[in-house]
Amino acid sequence: MAEISVDVWLYGVLARYGKDADQGSFANLKARLPAGSTVADLLAQLGMPTAERGVTFINGDLSAMPGLQPDLGHVLHEGDRVALFDLKSMWPFQYRDGAAMVEEMRQATARRGDRGLHHSYTTPDSESTRTE
Repeated sequence: MAEISVDVWLYGVLARYGKDADQGSFANLKARLPAGSTVADLLAQLGMPTAERGVTFINGDLSAMPGLQPDLGHVLHEGDRVALFDLKSMWPFQYRDGAAMVEEMRQATARRGDRGLHHSYTTPDSESTRTE
């Protein structure tokens, strides 16, 4: 079966999922995956629960943020660059309006009344709220 190589950047506490590539505040590694693999497959290979990631970019396009992760089925391609930020990494909501997005994220935000633009997030498995 054909494989692809994905350039993975892990920021903040997510760097620990980079194992030997962990530099403390970040990790950069090349992930080898079967062709046709998705973001969910990448997370599984890393051993990272999706709930631990905050803002995610694929090739510079927004693909997920806390409370909105429509990218799990996004198919990755040879040479893709995936950047995963931890939940403490801030991305001010003002910059999200008009941000380049993968198609799954564009569709997910279009279906929401707030278009994903809000100041706080509540995790589905707790009562905790993060405010920007």
